[in-house]
Amino acid sequence: MATEFYHLMVRVLDLEKSMAFYEMLGFREDRRTVSEKGRFTNVHMRAEGDDRDTLELTYNWDGDEGLPSDSRHFGHIAILVDDIYEMCQTAMDRGITINRPPRDGHMAFFRSPDNISIELLQKGDALPPKEPWASMESTGHW
Repeated sequence: MATEFYHLMVRVLDLEKSMAFYEMLGFREDRRTVSEKGRFTNVHMRAEGDDRDTLELTYNWDGDEGLPSDSRHFGHIAILVDDIYEMCQTAMDRGITINRPPRDGHMAFFRSPDNISIELLQKGDALPPKEPWASMESTGHW
């Protein structure tokens, strides 16, 4: 099954300071998402010469006192897949717990052997919901 690296997300304490740091490294803001409901801002940056966003800075408005000591600054690795249901089934067949099932046919999370959160995203449009995924509960955290 074909996969494609999508982006790397890191949580930041000071959005402007972090953006300035990554700009120093040659990244530029490409787009920004502000979520009033979720109380966060995501800034997607791309490296000069790259044709897509590869770095997502996530700033939680209410702070994150655990940063950086609890390693929550590193959020997840996102990977685009051709068939999210097939990839999740393959992972489960190998004994991997699906922490956030692809109930929406679009997004799922599980963890690497090193406890790194992996986000799977369906390429293109979301697949129609189907079982067992549609009714599967989340487990643990991602």
